[in-house]
Amino acid sequence: MVEFERIKLEKAYESVLVEAYKDYLKMPDGNTVVYDYLHHKTGGGAGALLVDDEENTYLVRLYRNSINRASLEIPAGAYSKSGESGEVCAVREAEEETGLIPTKLYHISNMVSSIGTYDEMTDVFIGTGLKEGVRKLDPAEFIDVVKLTIDEAFEKVKDGTIVDSKTILALYAYRYMRAVGEI
Repeated sequence: MVEFERIKLEKAYESVLVEAYKDYLKMPDGNTVVYDYLHHKTGGGAGALLVDDEENTYLVRLYRNSINRASLEIPAGAYSKSGESGEVCAVREAEEETGLIPTKLYHISNMVSSIGTYDEMTDVFIGTGLKEGVRKLDPAEFIDVVKLTIDEAFEKVKDGTIVDSKTILALYAYRYMRAVGEI
């Protein structure tokens, strides 16, 4: 088994949601290495692929500074308080960003999207049984809701329009779960 021993974490930067560290590690061969480590202060968040009875999905288009362009993805966000469940977070974010509330959730995964440097955990769900809610965007959110068929969403994965990992995971999970009769 390959084991590293953490020698120390040295904070390099802190922002609203993340802390950046230099992570000093002793490797199995006795040498020392320094890795980058980003810590998400809330631990992460949750999101849901919303699918209606006609197999339309409701994605959100919003600007993402990490890619300096708009991204098309499932509604998602950070936990609002310590101990908030993934289910509660996913439903809250779906309603806030799309105005739709899933009444049935299927848990897909608790994933780490950038495991090489970042500890953020994201609960990914598929949400069905959609009912109308109230859209409540945060003051700094500028989000368009985009209705697509599942097939159209897959085309956007294949053509590089959808690059968000949690969205891609949710789409493939939906297609699989639908094929085997789990949804």
